[in-house]
Amino acid sequence: MDKIYRILVINPGSTSTKLSMFENETCLFTEDVFHDSSVLKKFPTINDQLDYRMEVVDKFLKDGNIDLTGVDAIVGRGGGCYSVEGGIYKIDDRLIQDTKAAKGGLYHSSMLGVQMADVLHKKYGGIMIMMNPPIVDELCDLARVTGVDGVYRRAVCHALNLKETARRHAISLGKKYEDCNFIVCHIDGGISITAHKKGKMIDGNDAGGGEGPFTPTRMGTMAVTDITRYFWDKTQAEMKSLCSQTGGLSSYFGTSNSDTIHKKVEEGDRKATRVWNAMIYQVIKYIGSMSTVLQGKVDGIVLTGGLLRFPEVEEKIRESCGWIAPVTSYPGEFEQEAMAFGALRVLRGEEEAKIYPGKPVWDGFKD
Repeated sequence: MDKIYRILVINPGSTSTKLSMFENETCLFTEDVFHDSSVLKKFPTINDQLDYRMEVVDKFLKDGNIDLTGVDAIVGRGGGCYSVEGGIYKIDDRLIQDTKAAKGGLYHSSMLGVQMADVLHKKYGGIMIMMNPPIVDELCDLARVTGVDGVYRRAVCHALNLKETARRHAISLGKKYEDCNFIVCHIDGGISITAHKKGKMIDGNDAGGGEGPFTPTRMGTMAVTDITRYFWDKTQAEMKSLCSQTGGLSSYFGTSNSDTIHKKVEEGDRKATRVWNAMIYQVIKYIGSMSTVLQGKVDGIVLTGGLLRFPEVEEKIRESCGWIAPVTSYPGEFEQEAMAFGALRVLRGEEEAKIYPGKPVWDGFKD
């Protein structure tokens, strides 16, 4: 009989922390522990939220009679440390400090994941790991180059869900992820469209930097001339907000609530229909560009993310891209499962956790 391993997964979001407890592959519970946004606003930085969030999490554990004594693994969502190759990493002091300092340039609530794991690890023990943080960098060299000397493209995407979905799809084909070429798309509040070649994510839009299709909250790619003209008299705060919070659907409708906007589409609202379909149209264009990166050798187009709950998203992508490769949809996301199953592979000795190198996986061309 297989040994039973207990694994706690911690995934901080902007106003909540998603907690999951697994026994081997079985999820015992998943809960979004909400944090009062009016309280969060009082903290100058995301790092300053740590103690408050832990108080709320501790109360949740106590109220639910959840005893973490003897837990085998604690997995913290990775944040903005220096860029790394994909995989599972031990959480150590250097990783924690670099994440707190946002060394990878990503300032996001996910940076609290390894910190919260560390707090609980000191109390309950177990191994402590992170897996496929948003700054996974496996770009091919040509994907890094821009038209300005010294400015290079970054890799910031929904790596955790993208790689887990790709791994699952490969298994469904009776293959290994490392033997396949996929175009994998995370389509939700943020949109990542990535080319996976033999287990490496060699290209994709910089979703964290606002590149790619516009989304429910992000303005997406625009011509530089349009950007300079529009932002000429805007503050830096306004620019950042349009890139990550108030752009995209939010800019058109004053809300990023996709259900609210899609209801307008269902009711025949012409503006809502036009903008909604334009968002899908831009996703389709980026999928096409990733097919050329893979030279047309694509084993599958794999879709994941929350917006797939609207059937026409998959339908329109299938209509336009089905000639490239078979289109398969995995609605929702697998972040909690990805982290838990990664920890399980380490506990079972099937995979070894890497040591965080403390420097970017790529830091410029040498010639």
